[in-house]
Amino acid sequence: MGMSTGGNSSYNSEINVTPMVDVMLVLLIIFMVVTPMLQQGISVALPREMRNPEEDPSIIKESSVVLAVTQDNQIYFKKDKVEKADLKAKIDKMMESKGPEDRIVYIRSDVNANYGAVVDVINLIRESGIDQIGLVADKKKGAGSGGTTTGAPAPAPAS
Repeated sequence: MGMSTGGNSSYNSEINVTPMVDVMLVLLIIFMVVTPMLQQGISVALPREMRNPEEDPSIIKESSVVLAVTQDNQIYFKKDKVEKADLKAKIDKMMESKGPEDRIVYIRSDVNANYGAVVDVINLIRESGIDQIGLVADKKKGAGSGGTTTGAPAPAPAS
């Protein structure tokens, strides 16, 4: 425990953990600051209590089309605000290179959003020829791990 001074040439074999603890605390702070910034798109209060056990893993892909409808009826694509008049063109542009099985649009609607605004967005998506629409909701807490769930989009009806 004592510190040796002088010309003693013996080596100290005790491990000094203080620098390691300092590095770990810095890494912890960095992760705590960066993690909230990793959320994709704009934040909306998603509805809860949905009893849908399936989670769609393709919603977190960078190429997935996720629209957000806020409580003041604004429409966002990722973090960019989109006007209703430009929404159809934006969806068409994003879907032109996708195959038929990947043509899915996800809607994250705020729990306080106007129902009519969400229906208008769904109608605009359908006008673009997209029949697979996923509605995003928070998974019910306590019934499993927390996270985002989406209803698996139903296949398009044959007409």
